[in-house]
Amino acid sequence: MNPAITNLALMLVMMQVSRRLDLEDPDILFYVRIAYLSCQAIAFAVCLYVKFSINKKNDLTTLKYVEPANPMAGQPEPKAVVTTVKEYDLKQIDQQIKGLFTSLAMMGFMHVYMKYTNPLVMQSISSVKGALETNIVKIHLWGKAASGDLKRPFKAAPGLLQALQGAGGEVKTDKASIDAAETSGAGGIKEE
Repeated sequence: MNPAITNLALMLVMMQVSRRLDLEDPDILFYVRIAYLSCQAIAFAVCLYVKFSINKKNDLTTLKYVEPANPMAGQPEPKAVVTTVKEYDLKQIDQQIKGLFTSLAMMGFMHVYMKYTNPLVMQSISSVKGALETNIVKIHLWGKAASGDLKRPFKAAPGLLQALQGAGGEVKTDKASIDAAETSGAGGIKEE
């Protein structure tokens, strides 16, 4: 099933749930907070399990790819990256963990400082759903083969700026692109 459709359906259901809850009642608000923090803990536990699984597999297969140029970050040319499957996977799961903590910080600011309570209900289930639907979790938790859409390096959805500019910001894995990036000034970089 398409994750965008399930996200929309989940948001509509959670909006209805939040409307029916009396979030002014301190007892109900306490349980909503507990539910939100529990969902965040579940998503974090999934990430930690996947990280443990990556380290246990210790796949040292070499992975070469070319990252697209990013002029906004001061990288005018594509960059050749040489890494291992283990390091690539660890980088992916670390980004997911960082996203969880960023979301937790934003939600804490919105709830504690700005006194918004509805987002607690809305974001509680979506964080677990999002954690379970990432490519790295599909490979290491659900045991799916790393082929097709799950082939490393993963294809990232274009950002808003890339979509507006029509920039081709996809990672390239073909030999010609890798050779061209390695012979240019930004090639042969080994990720640590």
